[in-house]
Amino acid sequence: MKTLQIFFVALVAFEHIYFMILEMFFWDKPRGLKAFGLKLEDAKISKTLAQNQGLYNGFLAAGLIWSIIDKKYSMQIGLFFLSCVSIAGIVGALTTKKIKLFYVQAIPAIIGIILTLLFK
Repeated sequence: MKTLQIFFVALVAFEHIYFMILEMFFWDKPRGLKAFGLKLEDAKISKTLAQNQGLYNGFLAAGLIWSIIDKKYSMQIGLFFLSCVSIAGIVGALTTKKIKLFYVQAIPAIIGIILTLLFK
């Protein structure tokens, strides 16, 4: 992997570690409420779902980190997990009507895909 490519894959991985922490541990705390624009009552009701969602974000981060470490299948692993993140970002932006989600989640992953394909 090239330096710029590693940077974007790592950026997306660290974003998802951050999302995981927010969703699993801070969903109904001031930081999580602000990040997701939730009311405390709604956050308490959906806390279990958020923890599950956070776990999935952790899996995405783990896969992206794996793609940086693995020398033999780095491109294939990276493309798979970056594609998953891109699709999640697109679907998330469409279903929540929050375009910011697209820019924060999907765009860095799409850049990572492009760089991975360019530097294969």
